[in-house]
Amino acid sequence: MDYSNFIIQYSGAIISTIILLVVVMLVRYFSTKAVKKYAVISEILEHRANLVIKYISVLLTVITMIAIIVIWGVDTDYIITTLSGVLAVIGVALFAQWSILSNITSGIILLFSFPFKIGDIIRIHDKDFPIEAEIDDIRTFHTLLKTQDGQYITYPNNLLLQKGITIVKNWYEPQEFTD
Repeated sequence: MDYSNFIIQYSGAIISTIILLVVVMLVRYFSTKAVKKYAVISEILEHRANLVIKYISVLLTVITMIAIIVIWGVDTDYIITTLSGVLAVIGVALFAQWSILSNITSGIILLFSFPFKIGDIIRIHDKDFPIEAEIDDIRTFHTLLKTQDGQYITYPNNLLLQKGITIVKNWYEPQEFTD
């Protein structure tokens, strides 16, 4: 194969691909810096910030792959047919696992909305299973709670957004009641 003819013939696609990759690396770098800075300002745990960075990285990778396919002029008929089949299978599988997606989405919402944070003592208003515990960790799928007697409870993130929650200041503060 004559590489000089290849380079001349595809020079536009090569240059576009290089520019795209540089832009993606810059976007990834600056988005990582922005998330880390936001995490420091908002006092978010490092592993939660890293989770958001990972989500951004996956999204950028998918967008980059699509852009490279478009730049190089790959026959989209075959790609669209294949992707639609793959997405249909993934859609059915994810629909069957909606609770997993719900917990991931809820974890992201909890990360950015800050209704409560690690170290807060919360009371979950559930008529069947009321809980009062300290938030030990907020993870992708669940929140780890520690009760006053030292028991650990994993509580799904989507339920934290669905149930009524009271943030209790401290278990040991005396409560004053007035008539």
